[in-house]
Amino acid sequence: MRSRSISVVATVILTAVAIALVFRGAIFGTGPVSISLQVLGLALVIWSRLTFGVRSFHYAANPTQGGLVKSGPYRYVRNPIYAGAWLIVWAGVAVHWSLVNAALAAVVAVTLIIRIACEEQLLRQAYPEYREYAKKTRRLIPFVV
Repeated sequence: MRSRSISVVATVILTAVAIALVFRGAIFGTGPVSISLQVLGLALVIWSRLTFGVRSFHYAANPTQGGLVKSGPYRYVRNPIYAGAWLIVWAGVAVHWSLVNAALAAVVAVTLIIRIACEEQLLRQAYPEYREYAKKTRRLIPFVV
């Protein structure tokens, strides 16, 4: 239960920071490279959601009913939705660089790491096969991290 509570707090912070980045005009790319990276990140999020299904829409760490998803983008990384979100945020902040925007993006990164840790703890408990899957599949970047 503690992991879910921590995840909810991280989600609230993540949402507030994302809104702050939008209001600061620091989230949307301005050139072909940043926009392409953000489209790629959005495509990864959409592909992940479609692969996972409607059961993936929750505000807290929550291993939902059904089997462990290991297909689609989950074949390459364990957290493709968060990987896509990181790509979207950092591509935007990179072209609207300031210390404040970088600090806000760092908060996004930390809250996503917290959510990943909470979710993976719950997934290890819910799915015995998760440990083996985690050994073979990178957390965020295929073949790297």
